[in-house]
Amino acid sequence: MSATVLAVVLSLFSAVAYAAAAVAQERLAARSADSGALRLLGSTAWWMSVALNASGAVLHVVALRYGPLTVVQPLGALTLVAAVPMGARLAGRRVSAVEWRGTALTLAGLGALLVTASGPAPDDVLGVTEALAVAGSASVLIGALARPGTRPGLRHATASGVASGVGSALTQTVTVAATDETGPVLGVQVVSVALLVAAFATGGLLLSQIAYRGGLGAPLAVVTLSNPVAASVIGLSLLGERLRGGAAGMLVALAGALLASWGVVLLARTAPDDRPAMPEPQTLVPRPSRPGHLTHL
Repeated sequence: MSATVLAVVLSLFSAVAYAAAAVAQERLAARSADSGALRLLGSTAWWMSVALNASGAVLHVVALRYGPLTVVQPLGALTLVAAVPMGARLAGRRVSAVEWRGTALTLAGLGALLVTASGPAPDDVLGVTEALAVAGSASVLIGALARPGTRPGLRHATASGVASGVGSALTQTVTVAATDETGPVLGVQVVSVALLVAAFATGGLLLSQIAYRGGLGAPLAVVTLSNPVAASVIGLSLLGERLRGGAAGMLVALAGALLASWGVVLLARTAPDDRPAMPEPQTLVPRPSRPGHLTHL
């Protein structure tokens, strides 16, 4: 099995794990919209979602060792394929036509980006100075997106995707440098960049928890789109990765980005309150709802 094929297979399993975690997070976030983080820390379901996220992350890290960012990151779009019908099933409803169209367009667009991606197994890494510069620039952008204001769900989803994409790029540096037999496993570069990875991974998880309070489809699509964009920018600008086909490949990539953006817009038009909700579990105290208004989990 070639390194690229192995990276693709690992990415598929990673996407399924992330999808299950996203569905669990969305339901927990809707249930605990008015409660603090301490209640989430005491929830078994929340820790299960963290475990699923961790499993997806481990598989993703291994995939990054065998495939370039421009190949591995767009495959995260497969999270949508699994998450949308999975979330609908748990909520006791059918996937709407708008959700199917939005998901299909998003996947088609990211698929076009994947077709233009190329590159061997990664061997270039970010230096400590480059990693710090990337982390600082990304932190400024994430802070601006996460500020209080309108449309917090989609802005927090974008910030989460950026954090996760930067974390993936930094993770690739850690894995490649740590497995390089010419240097120490726990050198200054590996340890310092690993600390940045932990910070961005934690930030991405918390930001996604906030984003999913407004529903699953649109925030998850935004996370899925902004994640590979952030990682690919780093790969193309700092790690020597390229797109296939020269100018024609750039046009295909641009068309793919536009298709994916259209899919995100369609998913964003799906109002969370229009979705049927499942009844509260018997072990929880039901929350009063307004007449004619469904309590959304």
